[in-house]
Amino acid sequence: MKKFDLNIEKVLEDWEVFHALREVIANAIDEQLLTKTKEIQILKDKHNKWHIRDFGRGLKYEHLTQNECEEKLKHPELVIGKFGVGLKDALATFERRKIKVIIKSRHDDITLGMSSKHGFEDMLTLHAFISEPSDKNLIGTEFIFEGVKDKDIELAKEFFLKFSEETLLEDTPLGQVLRKGKSKAKIFINGLRVAEEENFLFSYNITSLTKAMRKALNRERTHVGRTAYTDRIKSILLECKKKEVAELLVDDLDNFETGNLHDELAWVDVSAHACKLLNAAEKVVFLTSSELIRAKDMVDRAKNDGFDIVMVPENVKQKIRGIKDLEGNVIRDLEEYRAEWNESFEFKFVKEKELTKQEREVFSKTDLILKLIGGRPKNVKDILISETMRLETMGYSEAVGLWEADNQRIIIKREQLRNLRPYAGTLLHEVAHAISGASDISREFENELTKVIGIVSSEKL
Repeated sequence: MKKFDLNIEKVLEDWEVFHALREVIANAIDEQLLTKTKEIQILKDKHNKWHIRDFGRGLKYEHLTQNECEEKLKHPELVIGKFGVGLKDALATFERRKIKVIIKSRHDDITLGMSSKHGFEDMLTLHAFISEPSDKNLIGTEFIFEGVKDKDIELAKEFFLKFSEETLLEDTPLGQVLRKGKSKAKIFINGLRVAEEENFLFSYNITSLTKAMRKALNRERTHVGRTAYTDRIKSILLECKKKEVAELLVDDLDNFETGNLHDELAWVDVSAHACKLLNAAEKVVFLTSSELIRAKDMVDRAKNDGFDIVMVPENVKQKIRGIKDLEGNVIRDLEEYRAEWNESFEFKFVKEKELTKQEREVFSKTDLILKLIGGRPKNVKDILISETMRLETMGYSEAVGLWEADNQRIIIKREQLRNLRPYAGTLLHEVAHAISGASDISREFENELTKVIGIVSSEKL
């Protein structure tokens, strides 16, 4: 039997058994990925001993001398095994916590114990004791533990994505968006949990590391600060293209008014990107809570046209205004829907003979009403009645009347013929537009309307 000094300079005093087991599991997973061999095994035998086994190349005692493994450093999917010291930290923890360990491979059988340091007989340090392999045909490496509790195994497994409740929602070049389990959201780096988040909508598995993240992965590999991974998570979300992720993000925007948004939705770029995705996938109209109240008729019309209404905060609305979704379509906010509606609008004209008796009676007063202001203006060729109308110039409701200068015609909505007063008022309003050539909310139109009112009033008086 040979003995080998592990030369552990600093013992991680706060490590528990499950932290050490995490390192063993991580190394087994790394070996599986490197060798593309079958899944690792974690099981308990009839003697209540726990086994962790991979099916790779087999551990040699020389591996315990390494500080960093070049092979693992170059592999993009590995994190934990890059440091080399992790396994030695684990072995020291097992010794300190009175856990007996046997490591078996086709190369060696390794056990642990305290022995005098070479050249310093009065100093005891942790050594690996190497003996001939008990099974020269063993495939991979097997760790056998005596004294490990079931709870320790469960806590160790919770560090790994492959054993978690999280399920994949979308895979991007930078990492994965995961549907979180019942507890807190988790942040994984290449499948290893490094942090938890109370108020994240998703869990994440980061597979492309930034310099800040590499620096933050200390020997303990836990409690990595949010500043190390926030930018990467934003980038992952901005890479997403699936409708399911977009819907979950946008649905969460409904919580804006109550202040219960998840943290990701506080990132305006992420909210805007979700709107892009949803706009490309669904018939939606994005609007703010104030627009929902102010443009009720327009909102009802959108719903009747088969659109879903999606509420967004004002800062998100400003961000998405006029930009295009992933299909190249302009994002449909209320203004865009209004423009689309007007562009597709068609008048539904009603001939005089199709009017009811009461409507014809009101419409027959047209010339008498115009006579009050000196007769029909020369540029008004036609006065027509329509079932449908365009939207108001400055609003989201249908106008009751319209002056079309190009066609030299006044169009009045049929409902105004219910009685004489609204019809006469609408007709004279549009005549003021025809005479002034000005639009609503202009000094020229206001002056002309005032003049018309004055004329009619003086005639009546």
